[in-house]
Amino acid sequence: MNGLIKFIVNLFQLDKDWITKITMAMIVLSIIWGLLGIIDALMVRIQEASWGLMQLLPLTPQEYYASITLHGMRDLFGFAQQLEFAIFTYFTFKMLNIQPRAKWIYNLAFILFNIAFMLLEGPILITAAQGFDNYFSAEGWYYLSPLGIPNYSLYVVSPLWYYGWMLIDIATYMQTIWLIYHYYVASKTTKEKLPIFLVFVLMDILLYAIGYSGETVANVWDILAFAGIVGLNVIANQIAFGILWHAVVYMAWLPAVAAMYLLIPTLANKPLYSDRMGRVAAVLYLIFSNNVPIHHLYMVDLPIAIKVLTEILTYGVVLPSLMTFLNLWATAKGAQVSWNILTAFTVMSFTGSIFSGVTGISNATITFDAVIHETMWVVGHFHGFILLSIVPAGFAILYLMIPMMTGRQWYSTKLMWIHFWGYLVGASMVVIGFDELGLTGLLRRDETYPLTSTFISGEVLSTVGAIIADLATVVWLFNVILTLIRGRTTVVSSLQDSINIVMAQSTVSRIEIEKIARKLKI
Repeated sequence: MNGLIKFIVNLFQLDKDWITKITMAMIVLSIIWGLLGIIDALMVRIQEASWGLMQLLPLTPQEYYASITLHGMRDLFGFAQQLEFAIFTYFTFKMLNIQPRAKWIYNLAFILFNIAFMLLEGPILITAAQGFDNYFSAEGWYYLSPLGIPNYSLYVVSPLWYYGWMLIDIATYMQTIWLIYHYYVASKTTKEKLPIFLVFVLMDILLYAIGYSGETVANVWDILAFAGIVGLNVIANQIAFGILWHAVVYMAWLPAVAAMYLLIPTLANKPLYSDRMGRVAAVLYLIFSNNVPIHHLYMVDLPIAIKVLTEILTYGVVLPSLMTFLNLWATAKGAQVSWNILTAFTVMSFTGSIFSGVTGISNATITFDAVIHETMWVVGHFHGFILLSIVPAGFAILYLMIPMMTGRQWYSTKLMWIHFWGYLVGASMVVIGFDELGLTGLLRRDETYPLTSTFISGEVLSTVGAIIADLATVVWLFNVILTLIRGRTTVVSSLQDSINIVMAQSTVSRIEIEKIARKLKI
């Protein structure tokens, strides 16, 4: 019993200050939802690969389509959003050196946010309609409403789904307003400029607040329409809901950009090439990343003006992206950078951002979208951003945060590198497989498809890659647990201390790199 109590104390850092405790609680819950979302994703991969290899469907259509939806909700919001707000909270107070006020608001938001994902488990309610063949539980553009209205749509969802979304909305606004208030407090007590990392954090917090506005309106509208209190303008409802689906891409990605602005100058041991360019880029991201109501869905029956606006604003995001990559490239150019776990994941995030960004520009082009609309290419694009840019940057930051919060060195350097190489190989296979499927014309969310060699090879490649990446992530989680229990204690009084510790622990020398290259005959 004493061992279990000690483990819980170490896991949630219950002997530390409130900021560390709430941050660790959010990280733990985000990992739990993330793991459940990974299981959902594997169910989808297994279903599609089984059809190609054995013409077998181990899951029912309800299970398959619900897995797609719950994978997105758990991993994009329960995992990614919660982890990002944990990072925002921790570094905001550590870097600004201010004390949190009204902590009960943030505690309550944390509780409501995690209850929401339990409500999303509500069953699908299917109306008695002849020819009903689509069990996708939410957010589809296939029928009249994103979620369905009783006796009106061909499908509807349990009211619990609406209430779950409502709790997500409420918790998100509680967190964003609480954090923005503390930035206001900090502005009254210091005359120094915000560090560039926190500038991007603040822009992303504002992006969350603006991006959730349309979805919140649509969700309230859905609830009232579900109850029969008001009518429903389907197109207007979808446009309002769709504002989040565009903004959420940048909500999830801007923390990765912030991480690169923090890590690349540090790893290069050089100041940022242009501080002003970085700050301007942050503001431009906020301007161009919002209020795009359909996110590349040009082939649906929506007003042409909205489609043109979407294309223009999406191209607009290219400007701050070019400014960012030029700035960071110029910062790193000519630097003597050691190869360590922070460098590895930062390079992966930088490269993945460029690769996935190019596929995003192609999506934004109406003529190209006419070819790849609703194919697996779209899935490859956003999974490229998530798996090759957002998640690697998150891992880099977590490799820094764990020693800072726990005062312990990472338990195993070997597990670090198994994690990196396994994740790199697996994630790359997933994205390449999806892109191949999309370019050859396979529609997304198809559990059955023509049994051609191209489709089967793409499905198998992405499925095997998903398994490899997931196993690598389990290795990382195992290393986290061992670190909390057996990691060597150390003194970490600042961010730089943590960076130095992780770099010293994981750096691979030039001699070791040359030995590996000779073995691989490179």
